This record gives sequence, C-alpha cells and structure tokens, in this order.
Amino acid sequence: MRNRRKWLVLLAAAASLSLVAAACGGDDDGGGTGTTGATGGAVSGSLNISGSSTVEPITSLNAEKFQSANPDVQIAVDGPGTSDGFELFCNGETDIQDASRAISEDEVTACQEGGVEYIELAIAQDALTVVGNPANPLDCLAVGDLYALFGPESQGIDNWSDANDLASEVGGNAGLPDLPLTIVAPGEESGTYGSFIDLVTKPIAEERGEDPDDVLRPDYQISADDNVIIENAEGTEGGLGFVGYSYAQNAGGDVKEFQVDGGDGCVEPSADNVNNGTYAISRLLYIYVNKEKLASNPAVQPFVDFYLSDEGLASVTDVQYIALPEDILATTRSTWSSESGA
Repeated sequence: MRNRRKWLVLLAAAASLSLVAAACGGDDDGGGTGTTGATGGAVSGSLNISGSSTVEPITSLNAEKFQSANPDVQIAVDGPGTSDGFELFCNGETDIQDASRAISEDEVTACQEGGVEYIELAIAQDALTVVGNPANPLDCLAVGDLYALFGPESQGIDNWSDANDLASEVGGNAGLPDLPLTIVAPGEESGTYGSFIDLVTKPIAEERGEDPDDVLRPDYQISADDNVIIENAEGTEGGLGFVGYSYAQNAGGDVKEFQVDGGDGCVEPSADNVNNGTYAISRLLYIYVNKEKLASNPAVQPFVDFYLSDEGLASVTDVQYIALPEDILATTRSTWSSESGA
C-alpha cells in the first residue's frame, strides 16, 4: 500500500508544520476569504465527515492541520464513496459530506425527506485518470475506445484486441493491443463511477439505444479502494481502471496515465489541460455542509472557514489535485460567507 504510506507522510508533515505555526503564534482568524490560520486552539467538539474516497485525502490533510492547532477537536474522516456518504448525510448522520460529483436528483429528494438542508461548496478540480500498466504499448485512448472496453456492450471481452470492432463502430481509434484485459474500477458507491458514466459511456450508450441505467459492463472487479485499482494497473500487464488524478500522480511511473482523445486529439491529464478545457474527462470536487449541524455544532463553521482559507485550499495541491480557477473559488467563498454568516 505504497500510496497509503504517502498519505501518511503528507499528513505527518502537515501536522508538524501546523504545530510549528501554532507554537510561533499566528495573526490569522481562520476565515475563509484568503486567510491562512487554523484558529489557534480556540475550538472544541467533534466532526463526522464521510463520502468520497477521491476527496478524502484533501479533507484528511485539512483535518490534521486543523486538529494540530485545535487539539480539543476530534475529527473523523471516512471515504466509503460519494453515494454511500450521501446516504449517511441525508439521514443527518454526518456533519460534512465529501463528494466527487454534484448531488443527484434522488439524493436531493432523500435529503429533503430527511429534513437535511445543505450548502454546496466546490473545493477542487480533478482530471479523472484512466490508468494501465507501463508496459502497455498504447499511450492514448479515445472516448470510443473507453466505451468499447468499459461500456455495456463490452461484457465478456477479456482481451483488449477483442474490443477493436466495437471501438471502430463508436468512433474509437481502435488498434487495441493483444493483451489479457483485467479491469479493476470503482462501483456504484463511488462518485468516480458516476462521473465516468456521465463523461464517457452514457452519451454513447444512449445514442446506441442501450439502457441508460446500465451503462458499464457488469463483469469487472469492483473496488471501493483506489489503491487496489492502482495496484492492478501496476502489477498486471493488461490492467485497466480509472481513479482521481491524485491517486495516479502519487503512483508515479508505476502506472501509465493514458491520454484521452475526446475528438480533438490526444490530451494528457494535467492541471494545465483541465484549466484550459482540453482534457475531456475533468470534473469538480465538492464538500456539502449540513445547515442544521452548522447551527448546532460549534466546530463546523471554524473548520469550513479553515478549509476555504488559503492554507486549507493549499491541501488541494499538496495531495496533487488541481486548484479551483479564481471565478469558481470566488463563488465558493461568497456562497459560504452568505450562507454561514462568516
């Protein structure tokens, strides 16, 4: 679990830096509009945060930073997946929800039925990254190739090359190699799963008359642990999966990050290509704050204030996700300020 060890190193480093800052004294109030401190020990209580495994590294690092300056606060961060997290959140069981996609219509209804009002805050960008083994001779996969490998019509295909005919039909580049195909990828509990469907397979499936509720092949290995997906790509010559950008970046050269051709040529996943709009499968990452918990739990507002401060948002790039552009960041901070009274 090399990736997990990297998260622990990052968290330990953040804790040490925050302790140094606290010891030296700070002049920051912990606000969410460009300030940098974590309130300096004035906060107590507990926070329960769940949801996306993609967002979990950002929130975990911020929890470590915040707790270092506020040792009387206990923060639990879990990453069972965006969908599983929303089930807890809409039942009122968590204070904050990490999400790698926007809340769905069904989840909006569930929150309404559960009496949960919330504040939606974009906190980062992500280049959803298709990963394989470095020995794979391909460097680029068209969206049509991805549909032919992952989509509902690919059930039973167990060699990359067997997907070539379907790839040609749906606008792929084809030329897929003669390699055993071993897919490990997220399941329905994951926002990454939902994002991949929305960005890759669903548009083609709908054009071809496939069931819109069944747009990934059912016969791949599901893992809620992004590290298992990375390990399959590292260790299997024909391995294939998709993860958040941070997990691929932290794997380094042990996995191949495929370029994606969305119709205008091959584009690698990168911060620049997300920011300039050329990477075809990028997305926003979010946190959702329960309004009742904001009013009743004194730890919620200072933690979110810190999360949206310069120091808190530095965690986005610390764990190798992509910072928000200035216009979206301004909207996030304005929304929080108006909704929370900060």
